[in-house]
Amino acid sequence: MAIHIKNLKVRPRKNVSNNMCGAQLATMLGCWAATGDMGSTGACSDAAQTLFQCMRTTPLPKKTHRPTINYHLARLGKNIQ
Repeated sequence: MAIHIKNLKVRPRKNVSNNMCGAQLATMLGCWAATGDMGSTGACSDAAQTLFQCMRTTPLPKKTHRPTINYHLARLGKNIQ
């Protein structure tokens, strides 16, 4: 029983991006754009401090395992062809 699959591709799943401190970063970038305070010394110091606290206290996401479907398809492809 021989099955020939010429081009077999598996699309990876689309992962939803996890923006942990996205709101704080957007606030700081908006403050920079509005006031021009790039050093965060004047009007943007509060926004910079909240972003710093968020980045300091938020744990890093754990690394996810890569799916093994392509490995198994490669092994299966040797037997099929």
